[in-house]
Amino acid sequence: MSTDLAVNPRGIAVTANAAKRILSVMAQEPPGSMLRVSVAGGGCSGFQYIFDVDRERAPDDLVIERDGATVLIDETSLDLLEGCTIDFVDDLIGQSFRITNPNATSSCGCGTSFAV
Repeated sequence: MSTDLAVNPRGIAVTANAAKRILSVMAQEPPGSMLRVSVAGGGCSGFQYIFDVDRERAPDDLVIERDGATVLIDETSLDLLEGCTIDFVDDLIGQSFRITNPNATSSCGCGTSFAV
């Protein structure tokens, strides 16, 4: 795996670009804030990615740290996110966090929902 990714035992990676953006967003939040990434039912493909700011770690959270940024993933979402890469992109259609998920069999055009 590339050296620009921070990877944990579940194979979930956070890129340097994502870590930089997380730090930028968290600078506007109360001290100790972290990015929570989760999966919920819904969206146009069955599941959707949810990005929230959280100040509390749950005992069963997977905690990923990269370049000073912290990402939390709840136990329920882990199976659907296993092996994914969390990135931040800035392209012609805008800026956003993007998840490349090897578990997804299809996804919507905007990349915020997926099916397994």
